Amino acid sequence: MSAGRAEYCVIACAEAWRDSGEVLASPMGLIPSIGARLARRTFSPDLLLTDGEALLVGLDGSPEGWLPYRRHLTAVTGGRRHVMMGASQIDRFGNQNISCVGDWSRPRRQLLGVRGAPVNTLNNPTSYWIPKHSPRVFVERVDMVCGVGYDRAAAAGPSATRFHRLPRVVTDLAVLDFATPDHSMRLVSVHPGVTVEQVREATGFELAIPDEVPFTREPTPEELELIRAVIDPKGLRDREVPDPQDGAREGRAPDERGGARARGVPGPSRGGAR
Repeated sequence: MSAGRAEYCVIACAEAWRDSGEVLASPMGLIPSIGARLARRTFSPDLLLTDGEALLVGLDGSPEGWLPYRRHLTAVTGGRRHVMMGASQIDRFGNQNISCVGDWSRPRRQLLGVRGAPVNTLNNPTSYWIPKHSPRVFVERVDMVCGVGYDRAAAAGPSATRFHRLPRVVTDLAVLDFATPDHSMRLVSVHPGVTVEQVREATGFELAIPDEVPFTREPTPEELELIRAVIDPKGLRDREVPDPQDGAREGRAPDERGGARARGVPGPSRGGAR
């Protein structure tokens, strides 16, 4: 059976922790949590998982150790944690907003608040998971800066850039990063069934788009079995990211190697977008 859209999202989130070593994974949300657990079961066995409070936990959720608050802060402020947060708004340089929509003094909508976003982004790698890629989320300028982007970190100087890193943004449509000369957002891959044009139309600013944009990698049979039978047997992932009606075939065209390419670009680059 072929992978569904939610499973491509899980794979893309898991890849954020590939070969991370012994760092603390802090996934916020269902799909990132499934991805972190998949990463530990496969290519990142030294990854540390938490219960979200004070315990280090194993793959089945059973306690493996105690994580006192001061040790947690040591990991946070020393770059030894990789967070995957959400974003109500995010701009081309990775500035994130989860506080309010509209002017701060009189917002149209009150959201979560700033919470730990500034500390996360300035002290350890921070990636983002956005379950609905749209121009309302991907905006030219965020209404309030909570998570710090590359432009603002650079303006603040070395104390802000020491541990600042935004490895990737995963959405229901694509994978993005900031691997450009000016650290503006770049399209890395599209999930099967998605075209480059769809991602462009769903983004409220101009993305850096390479000449070749591959599809997000296929999960292995072992990874699919782990996702479906072990980590998320109830299929909760599909509630967060429903599969499109026409399945993963939409927008795919066969290439000479029997694979697929995203319409609107020449073809996939097996080693990543170029």
